[in-house]
Amino acid sequence: MQISDLPYPDPGVPDARSGPRFLWWLGRGQLGGQARSLAWGLVHFCGVAGLPYTVGVGVGAVVDRDGAGLLLAGGLLLLSGAAISVGDAMLHRTAVTNWITAAARVQQLLARKTAELGSALTRRVAAGEVTTVSTGDVEKIGWFVEAVSRFLAAAFAVVALCVGLLFYAPAIGVVVAAGVPVLALSVLPLLPRATRRADLQREKAGRATELASDTVAGLRVLRGIGGEELFLGRYREASQEVREAAVRSARMWALISAIQVLLPGALLITVVWYGAVLVRDGRLAVGELVAAFSAVATMLYPLRHFEEIAQAYSFSRPSAARAARVLSLTRTEDGAEGSAAGSAAAPAPGGDLYDPGTGLLAPGGRFTAVVCGDPDLAGRLAERLGGHPVDGAGAAAPVLLGGVALDELALDAARGLVLVQDKDPVLLSGTLRELFDVPASGSVTASAALAAARCGDVLDALLQSAPEGVEDPMDARITERGRSLSGGQRQRLALARSLLTDPEVLVLDEPTSAVDSHTEARIAQGIAELRAGRTTVVLASSPLLLDRADRVVLVHEGKAVAAGTHRELMRGEPRYRAVVTRETEEEQRSAASGAAAPARPDVPEVPEVPEVPDVPAEELTGIEESA
Repeated sequence: MQISDLPYPDPGVPDARSGPRFLWWLGRGQLGGQARSLAWGLVHFCGVAGLPYTVGVGVGAVVDRDGAGLLLAGGLLLLSGAAISVGDAMLHRTAVTNWITAAARVQQLLARKTAELGSALTRRVAAGEVTTVSTGDVEKIGWFVEAVSRFLAAAFAVVALCVGLLFYAPAIGVVVAAGVPVLALSVLPLLPRATRRADLQREKAGRATELASDTVAGLRVLRGIGGEELFLGRYREASQEVREAAVRSARMWALISAIQVLLPGALLITVVWYGAVLVRDGRLAVGELVAAFSAVATMLYPLRHFEEIAQAYSFSRPSAARAARVLSLTRTEDGAEGSAAGSAAAPAPGGDLYDPGTGLLAPGGRFTAVVCGDPDLAGRLAERLGGHPVDGAGAAAPVLLGGVALDELALDAARGLVLVQDKDPVLLSGTLRELFDVPASGSVTASAALAAARCGDVLDALLQSAPEGVEDPMDARITERGRSLSGGQRQRLALARSLLTDPEVLVLDEPTSAVDSHTEARIAQGIAELRAGRTTVVLASSPLLLDRADRVVLVHEGKAVAAGTHRELMRGEPRYRAVVTRETEEEQRSAASGAAAPARPDVPEVPEVPEVPDVPAEELTGIEESA
């Protein structure tokens, strides 16, 4: 796999049982790239290992006044230089290719898992940890994959130098061969402590990242309640903890680096002293001593890769463990995906949507509104209706569409049939045209979707803020997460995007919570008209939306307990009326006993909702509530 071939057509199925197993699986998937990198590494380090022998031959030729030997030394020097230069360039190229392709594979796996889990991911793993895994951890995993081939080539060079010295200068080669294993293994006792300190640093950094992301996401609310300084102080404390942990970790790695310099220096001094004694006694030639000295000095370079591989593994192992933890998540908490997943055929169009868990039935081709007294229950119900099992509810019967369980359909097919828009839809940065570039049936145009969501004033605002030369509002740019828009504007654009897709079943969770009543009434009419003949489920408690629905279902304590039109339920179902009108328990008791309810000047009686005339989108001037 080359960089130009990315992304992978299929990143594969990872072994996510543990961090080391995941690293091993990742390495096995790159055997070709590792072999190329190792080959060029051998060329490079063989050139490095040949330098001491070349120097020894040259010095010996000068001492013996041997011209042929001097020419041989020059030729070997040129050959070693070429091998070092070419091998180093190609080793760097292939090693970085391994790094990038490994990181790309991990990112593709994480992206696929994120798409598979949807909103369930951030309920099972902290948002800060997901960010850390997809950024810093991916880089550390790639670093270890890249360092493996360099380490193997360096180890080969060290062995070659020791063996060469044993044959070239046995008397001094024995000393070097005995000292090198001590150098290579000297830092092993310190690695566990260094790894623990590095793990603690990354753990604290992950918590600080999570705190920062949560603070940024809720910055507008924090400003409203004056909590900026409180959260800023918490982040300062977390940041200082990260700094202290980083300093402690750096001290340990500095000690390891110092040992890697001190012990080779001691070996070098030993070789020079012992070699000088051997030369004085006539048991070692001057050229052999110079070659031995050069070999030990040269060995310091490949020995550094022993420290690098230890450091890379220490950093990548917890990173791989975090990545494996995310990749091992399944759509259900107990890991049972269902043996029949993807085996069922798609249901016929127009089928009913039925949730056995709550008893909720949404007839095919009808506009059904669902009222829940608990907003969290409404969110979980919306996810179940979309075929996304909620944690802790994996044993519940799956939702049926046209008599076919959504869990038995392929994930892509299920999501193509049922689209769920949650309470806080995300708008990515880019032009409005790019925002609406989503898979769709083609039956609904962008202009029709925007008109149904009453986005006329949003288009005008985007056009006014657009740079000169932009005449079409579809070419106006939207900032990250739509922060340049109000809450109501973001909500309406997200609704228009969902309407544009025109799915078989559309599930909307509080789609108008951030708009004013006037605009909400028009949106309710637009949804009913545009989705006529298609199954639409809206979870809301607004009378303006409920009155437009063909059928309203009350879900109380997790069960569907009543169904009918909005006006029927208002007259005959006190639990429904209590949710819609926000009645207190005292008012409910008074109504049940027939007594007059206490006056509540702040909550007027809910009037009958009149028909809303169809008004073109460009004439809309509704005022939005503050986000």
